[in-house]
Amino acid sequence: MDWAMTNQQGSTSRLTDPECFSTSMADIAERSQRIVGEFLAQQAGNGASGNADPLNIGNAFMEMTARMMADPTKMVEAQVSLWQDYLALWQSTASQMLGQDSDNVIEPEKGDRRFKDKAWNENDIFNYIKQSYLLSARWIQSTVNDVSGLEDKTAQKIDFYTRQFVDALSPSNFVVTNPEVLRTTMESGGENLVRGLQNMLEDLERGKGRLDIKMTDLDAFKIGENIATTPGKVVYQTDLLQLIQYTPTTETVRRQPLLIITPWINKYYILDLRPENSLIKWAVDQGHTVFVTSWVNPDEKLAAKTFDDYMLEGPLAALDAIEAATGEKKVNMVGYCIGGTLLSATLAYMAAKGDDRAASATFFTTMVDFEDAGDLGVFIDEEQLTSLEEKMDARGYLEGSEMASTFNMMRGNDLIWSFVVNNYLLGKDPFPFDLLYWNSDSTRMPAAMHSFYLRKMYLENKLVEPGGITLAGEPIDLTKIDLPTYIISTREDHIAPWKSTYAATQLYSGKVRFVLAASGHIAGVVNPPASNKYCHWTNTRNAKNPDTWLKSAKQHEGSWWPDWDTWLKSRGSKKTVPARVPGKGKLKAIEDAPGSYVAARAD
Repeated sequence: MDWAMTNQQGSTSRLTDPECFSTSMADIAERSQRIVGEFLAQQAGNGASGNADPLNIGNAFMEMTARMMADPTKMVEAQVSLWQDYLALWQSTASQMLGQDSDNVIEPEKGDRRFKDKAWNENDIFNYIKQSYLLSARWIQSTVNDVSGLEDKTAQKIDFYTRQFVDALSPSNFVVTNPEVLRTTMESGGENLVRGLQNMLEDLERGKGRLDIKMTDLDAFKIGENIATTPGKVVYQTDLLQLIQYTPTTETVRRQPLLIITPWINKYYILDLRPENSLIKWAVDQGHTVFVTSWVNPDEKLAAKTFDDYMLEGPLAALDAIEAATGEKKVNMVGYCIGGTLLSATLAYMAAKGDDRAASATFFTTMVDFEDAGDLGVFIDEEQLTSLEEKMDARGYLEGSEMASTFNMMRGNDLIWSFVVNNYLLGKDPFPFDLLYWNSDSTRMPAAMHSFYLRKMYLENKLVEPGGITLAGEPIDLTKIDLPTYIISTREDHIAPWKSTYAATQLYSGKVRFVLAASGHIAGVVNPPASNKYCHWTNTRNAKNPDTWLKSAKQHEGSWWPDWDTWLKSRGSKKTVPARVPGKGKLKAIEDAPGSYVAARAD
């Protein structure tokens, strides 16, 4: 039975049935022991004697500490500044507790959802805890950022991992300092914590000893049934991709087909989550014959596949297939993220070979100059790459979960700690969300391709050097790309920083239209006009400096999709042809979209 008790606010709290609680804890203890045993056995099997610091964090922080100790004056100044901040906080809190009006000393940044519960502002104690944390976090971050004499790469690594540390220490992440968790614990008699332990054990079991945080209801979505549902057919495939041709929705279509080269770091259906936000469906509805690459989720059999193979069996093979399917030689080509990097390399290769099948090029959030790679650069140095290559050589691929963890760390509060609080402290099940289902559907990377990509692009930045990279025996030069080009970047992109992507405007020889969208790497791209969200900026002149470009750019409300469609339709032939039905040309349908390649999960 349950016992009821009333707290000071008058809300009802209850204590868990002791028998049920005892049974739950016994089950948790048994599962925990088994998971720990399996994890230790797995570590022993993998050879735990490897590099204890594969991310090379220790050396960076040791160098920072040495620099700090060499300049004690700065440390004293920083301590005095922190003391003054706390003195102001004490005075402000004392005034508020006495019923006097007093402004907070510090507020969370706009968009910080950790402190959305009303108690963080209305309760003096929690308001003090919140402000104390924010002051300390600001002090830690500014102190490490103020250390002089560090190499840029080392400073970037220190800043990134200091943010990880600071985020982890947020009072919202602990039972006794999170008002919502405390309230829930009292009201449920601690059942939320028991459910949270069970959720954590399920995540550990699914991750085989690694904490694989569940971000959404994984049973709520099925590819081809309630996501990735735009009708079409797989009309061609190689070892690396299936080419999907989508069923037209208009009686006539533009003469030149549209080929979208999607990223293979994750699944293509980010562009086809639901009908209302599907860029693929929208493009079909605008009268384009749309082809999309659906990449394979590779295993050890494809370990030797190279970046060359991704070009030859990807966009180049797709161009041959599209000509066979439609009879049309000229194609408007689109590349998203790493798919755009591949597109730029492919277009340079085609220019070197005299291949003129590309009618235009569009790049979604694509980097070709990796000099400033943003937070991803933290993970790229010789020591880390060597460690990563050892892992990939042993398996034949980079595990999808490792790539996903890297991206999640870049938005830790949203993609890690919010779920720790929801799943483990509040004991709730995550909400069904198609975007987070896609985010959890990770993909592997073939060892040879990924090593080349990380070394030649991120570490050495060879793609922007004329002849710096050779593909299929041909030295390539991005400046030889002479095509109408559309570049869409997003202002809050943490994967492809927009100022880095802007460098492409100074590389290509053709006329470039650069457009900047609000929001980030995904939401800024997947922004249908009907949602009326997120503005975008345009400018008729591409200044050398991105800040100069933005200063004189014109802001437009809503999605950039119509601007892109207008740009596409103004290029090449304006002739329309009868709608092309997948499988009715020289290429016969292999299977219905979304195909079988996309269904293979890394887990």
